[in-house]
Amino acid sequence: MNVYVIAGLIIVAVIALLMVTNKKLVETLKNIYKIEELRKRIAYTIGLLLVYRLGCFVVIPGIDPNALGAGSALADQMNSNTLLGLLDVFSGGAFANAAIFALGVMPYITASIIIQLLGIMVPAVQKLQKEGESGRRKMNQWTRLLTIGVLCIQGPAYVANLYHQMPTAFVYGGTFGFYAYATVILIAGTMFTMWLGERITDKGIGNGVSMIIMIGIVARLPQALLAELSARVQTSSGSLIMFIVELALLFLVFLVSIAVIQAVRKVPVQYAKRIIGNKQYGGVRQYIPLKMNAANVMPIIFAQALVMVPAFIPGLQAAFSNIQSFWYNFTLAVLVIAFTYFYTAIIINPQMMADDMKRNGGFIPGVKPGKQTVNYIDTIMTRITLPGSIFLALVAIMPGMAMKFLGVQQQFAYFYGGTSLLIMVGVVLDTLKQIESYLLMRHYDGLMKTGRIQGRY
Repeated sequence: MNVYVIAGLIIVAVIALLMVTNKKLVETLKNIYKIEELRKRIAYTIGLLLVYRLGCFVVIPGIDPNALGAGSALADQMNSNTLLGLLDVFSGGAFANAAIFALGVMPYITASIIIQLLGIMVPAVQKLQKEGESGRRKMNQWTRLLTIGVLCIQGPAYVANLYHQMPTAFVYGGTFGFYAYATVILIAGTMFTMWLGERITDKGIGNGVSMIIMIGIVARLPQALLAELSARVQTSSGSLIMFIVELALLFLVFLVSIAVIQAVRKVPVQYAKRIIGNKQYGGVRQYIPLKMNAANVMPIIFAQALVMVPAFIPGLQAAFSNIQSFWYNFTLAVLVIAFTYFYTAIIINPQMMADDMKRNGGFIPGVKPGKQTVNYIDTIMTRITLPGSIFLALVAIMPGMAMKFLGVQQQFAYFYGGTSLLIMVGVVLDTLKQIESYLLMRHYDGLMKTGRIQGRY
């Protein structure tokens, strides 16, 4: 049977199952369509995402598009190099297509990380972060300028790698003029992609930059799914049953990821009663939600960037260039756990939380304000970060384990874990929360009658 026919039957079966298990799905979609603002925001988001996807196929002028694609030296490099393969996944294939959006929003992410680290180490940046809206605008401007600086380094490096892999594809040769010309185009492509992300955040639905990264990852899913299905059906070593088992395991991984990402430890906070005039203020109990996975996907990004360094050392190149090797996965897991504690310590400040509670007349029942409150919050964060860091380490090494023990192809294995999985789950949950708030605000039922979407009360 044709692999496309089998894939179509699987998709139809999944849609039918969703329709049967959730009878109010059609009604919910009708409610979404009734809300004019939400309908316009979703349409606006889809339109800008389509513009981004079109740009992922526009090749840099001066490069022969016929030299690209499957079987080319660049495609082989994407398959053999883990870091470049991940960058290609994040860009939705634009990296391998030598497109004008080849670098995507990753330089912007790099600049954002640098600014966040400066906010921890430089007092002037810390002060700017506390200045409200004006400080946020200035920080955003600094991030944009730093993004251009990062692009001035990554752009020529990308063009040089292209010329090294496929010199015959360069119509005008590897001249300095073409390097400068191609770098300017890459800078313009990334800045335009950033503008699309900001427009989606302002007038669309969800976080724009995260949506662009997610749509690039999801765009590779059908191709990876068909390639895996073809490998299982058309080869004697594989079978359709094994492919179904892979899908079931992938579904289980998604469920566990959602549960861990949504998991929070609620620390009760009691506010003292205050009587001003004839009104009483305070006297209520609230909660501080401390997330198990407060660091989100950042530890995996840091660890994967750092674990590629040994791959450039001749004696360690073989072990650290293969994502199925023991030392690669062991080192990656240790780095992820270490960076999880490091990044959590950066973004969660128990001293600031204790000072804010004391300033507003709040306290944790049974814990004295001040130093004891700081130690109490710090102890809780240390304890809940441990299972969160172990989970992130397992997610980081999941693609290599899927390839080694299940025989999953590398292109499809990226969806079993790592940054791809966490970005998809995180962005989808954030978008669902926004749509949920619109529906509940208009007195409609939410997207799901059950579930753990945070923000529903």
